[in-house]
This record gives sequence, structure tokens and C-alpha cells, in this order.
Amino acid sequence: MFRYITAGESHGKGLVVIVDGLPAGLRLDEAAINRDLARRQSGYGRGGRMRIETDKADIISGVRRGRTIGSPVAMVIWNRDYKIDSLPDVKNPRPGHADLAGIMKYGFSEARDVLERASARETAARTAAGAAAKQVLGEFGISIFSHVVMLGGIESLVGGMKYDRIRPAAERSDLRCADAAAEKKMKKVIDEASKTGDTLGGVFEVVAEGLPPGLGSYVQWDRRLDGAIARAIMSVPAVKSVSIGEGITCAAKTGSKVHDPINYDTRKKKFIRLTNNAGGLEGGVTNGEALVVRGYMKPIATLMNALDSVEISSKRRIRAATERADVTAVPACGVVGEAVMALELTAAMTDKFGGDSIAEMTRNYKAYLKAIREV
Repeated sequence: MFRYITAGESHGKGLVVIVDGLPAGLRLDEAAINRDLARRQSGYGRGGRMRIETDKADIISGVRRGRTIGSPVAMVIWNRDYKIDSLPDVKNPRPGHADLAGIMKYGFSEARDVLERASARETAARTAAGAAAKQVLGEFGISIFSHVVMLGGIESLVGGMKYDRIRPAAERSDLRCADAAAEKKMKKVIDEASKTGDTLGGVFEVVAEGLPPGLGSYVQWDRRLDGAIARAIMSVPAVKSVSIGEGITCAAKTGSKVHDPINYDTRKKKFIRLTNNAGGLEGGVTNGEALVVRGYMKPIATLMNALDSVEISSKRRIRAATERADVTAVPACGVVGEAVMALELTAAMTDKFGGDSIAEMTRNYKAYLKAIREV
């Protein structure tokens, strides 16, 4: 069973992630994990915290001589900005955050104990875990990337552009936007929001290529891969909606304009879809096409020009607290989206092909591909 758990607070000593179920024999590239951590920290419109931390994963278990040994892999990301015990209480909860709900749920008298764990800083741990999961998927030719399709109301016009062009263009952009003209406009609205103490949201798209058909299942609701992926993306702080394929726009169309016609590629000996409106998932199962998922991120909830709130003790009206924050983090959110998708796909791969070792998975994977070619 593949699973993971994180621990740590935003200004605590560090973040910890334990990944249980990484198959033995995987050469775990620590540099690749750190590259994804750096990608998560980058992006135009990020705040001061990103200039303090330089996230690096310290692998403390589950690896010997550079390879996984089948036991849980634990990683620590140490915080430079460690000051949790000296930080002030937060008595004026911030709208859009877990502050007030957490105070009421746990019986706290202020929000510091809430916001330290509810902070998006936790996603650094998931990014490290996802980077390890990507390396499992890479053994089978599966790759994942993300790009920004809308930020601050500005859309990236990449319709009709192939993924092999979108991916490098997004990696070159400090907004992870493959449309250079749109990126320029996005930066302008970010600058305007920064001047007024406001924040911006947007939409990111995560794409997984090279997946085999048959991951996930339709036999029980909790084994449907679309449900698992939707939950994973929704669990990323500030994401308020998820769309798989053309899910949102398809709701307004007729079936004849939505469903993907089936064809057969005689050269490759595989079934294919002529379109991919389903986003690579049908009935909770991958169908062999690219898996395409969009996450819709609300504007950052911490505003420098704070909204109204109520002081917890006196109940008097007051401005909400302000913490150091970004103007926007949509590009970073896409990188976290890659990580959580990779984790769900790795769980699905080990579920189907066995996860004791990479060698076992490879044998079973090759046998499965041979069998489906004979269908």
C-alpha cells in the first residue's frame, strides 16, 4: 500500500514527510527532488518568505547507497525562518483562512496554532514526496508537467499547441505560462494588485503523459482514480474547484460534442481517442490518453489591505491580521498539483503492478502491455 503523511508547522524547525510504499531498487535522485522544491518556490508575485528559505530535502531513512530499500522514506526540509515560539498571538482571524474555524474547532483562544499548520508551507513536504513519486513513474515512461492557463483574469491562449511545445515554454516562464503575450499582461495585473495590497488567483493545468490504460477502477466509488485525483488537487490550499479534461465546459454541451470517438492505431497496435475531452479518464479508469486536470485557485487570503474581522476576546470590529504573503502563487500551485497527481498515480501503479520492487513492477507492467495489445 502506497501512502504518505506530512508533519511540521510554517515557522517550526522544519517539515517532515514519510513516504511508505516506494518500491525497492529505485535510484532516488535527491537533486531532482530539490529541483522541484526550487520550482515550487519560484514565480513572479511571490512574497518575502521565498527569499528567506532555500528548500532542500534531507533524506534520513529508506535509502542505502542511493537506492530505496522498501522501507519508509523519510525526508526533512529544515526551516531557516524558525521562530514559532516567539511569534505573536493572532486575535483577529483572517477571512478566507482556517483561522476562525480552527479556533472554534480546537477551542483555541487565538489563531497562531491554527495558521502555523494550515499554512501552504506544508506543501513543500508534499512536493518532495511527489518528486520521489515522479521518479517511480519515470521508470515506466510517465511524465508530468504543469502550466498556468489563467491568472488574474488573463487567459493563456495555447489552444491547439502540442504538449511538447507547452512544457518547455512553461518551464522558461517565471509564471509557468506558455503564452508570452499573456504572461506580459499577467505581470502587469500582479504589479497593480501589489500596489493596492490585493491578491490574485487563477487556473493551472497538470498533464500526465505516457499512462497505460487501466489504472484505477469502476468497481467501488473509493477506487475511482478521478475521485482520488480530484481530492488530491482540492487538498492543496486555496484550490476551490477541479476539472478533469473539459469537465466544466462539457457540462453545457450535448453528448455528441463531448464524448471522444474511439479508433485503433494499427501501427502501434493500440486503441486511441480522436479527441480527449474526457481528460484521459473514463469511468474512474485511465484510457491511455494524456491525463489532464485543472485546479482553480482562489486569490491568496492574506491581504496587505486587510478586510474586516472581529477581535476574538472583546468581539469588537477590527481589521484582520496580516502575515507575510504572496500576491499570487498560481505557478507554484501548479507544481504542487504535479506532486499530488504523481503521488496518486504512483499509488495506482503500485496497486495494479505490485510495489515491492521496481523489478517486480517492470515485469508485471511489460506483461500487461503485451496482453492489452492482444485484445
